[in-house]
Amino acid sequence: MTPVWSCRRWLWATLAVLALAPAAAATAAWRLADQCPASFENRDGRCRLQSAYLAYASLQNAGVGGLKTGLPAYRDGFTPREIDLGRLLFFDPALSGNGRVACATCHQPAHGFSDSRARSVGAAGREVRRNAPSLWNVAFLQRFFWDGRAHSLEEQVQGPLYGEAEMGTHPARLVATLNAIPAYRELFAQALPDAAGGIRSEHVYRALAAFESSLVSLNSRYDLYAHGIPDALTPRELEGLNVFRSFVARCAECHTPPLFTNQQIAVIGMPEPAGRPLDPGAGAIGDQPGLRGGFKVPSLRNVALTAPYGHAGQFATLRETVAFYTGGRGHAVPRGEHLQLHWHIWEPRLSDQELDRLVDFLGALTDESFRPATPAAVPSGLPVPN
Repeated sequence: MTPVWSCRRWLWATLAVLALAPAAAATAAWRLADQCPASFENRDGRCRLQSAYLAYASLQNAGVGGLKTGLPAYRDGFTPREIDLGRLLFFDPALSGNGRVACATCHQPAHGFSDSRARSVGAAGREVRRNAPSLWNVAFLQRFFWDGRAHSLEEQVQGPLYGEAEMGTHPARLVATLNAIPAYRELFAQALPDAAGGIRSEHVYRALAAFESSLVSLNSRYDLYAHGIPDALTPRELEGLNVFRSFVARCAECHTPPLFTNQQIAVIGMPEPAGRPLDPGAGAIGDQPGLRGGFKVPSLRNVALTAPYGHAGQFATLRETVAFYTGGRGHAVPRGEHLQLHWHIWEPRLSDQELDRLVDFLGALTDESFRPATPAAVPSGLPVPN
């Protein structure tokens, strides 16, 4: 049940956050970008995606993803100012209930927009339930969170904002805090004209969605190879690609190029960290007992940057992760659990050399060429997460 917040409590919550900042920067010091981010073209004031993959007619859901498979539906069309406003919000701890964490605290650019922890730590200093997923290429996704419970970027951002264990704020507290910062009132009015009368929660969701949709990574060495440059991959990486797409390993059937995810929920029987009970995953969303222990197939883009791996950070390295899949069907399912394992999970019995080559290939999916700049400061005046 949603708690009822009195005006007095909103005021105290806002003052508590602002008190952490030495002073919000003057409005005149802030100017939103008028240019689209890299990989986008400004058409009539809207940023439209540019990618060689847009020239390919075949669709990702039509097979297992060949080299020249096109992209699925995606989000674009935001203005440069909306995107840049979202960038400032993303790095500003003022969005949390106590002003101590930002979106970027758990989604750090240097770690592939993850945070290098098995499970992130929220504003209250407590560990959350699951590993922070990467935000690269979220513009192409149709479901969000490990359990797939959200179906838009705007819906997704509300999860961490209002999660008690994560950023720990509330809609009324969020808008009260932002409206109390003159620079944000001006910047929101610049980016979203209907915010001139005051910042509303839906304005915050749209700006964050705009920024997250701009995080595009489609220019790795694998992509160069896919677009026709034969020596873009090393011999070992090419050997790993062949294993990845083989009907023995069958990696590409779930991690389908070019996004390297089919966006489906899969029950694979992954172990939980020691001492933790089975996480029901998507099986706890609605009446879906067949999805108990099921999680969204993650993209492998920039996966070499996002250790540890798994919905709870179970595996420290990529080598440990790929080895799990050759350990035998259901070998890690807890005693007493009878999960409906995905039919792709079987016993490929890959050799150590094949596993090593898979890891080599996964490293070729790294591309941070369009990584956005971390702001030196944010309008609240609070410290920007490192």
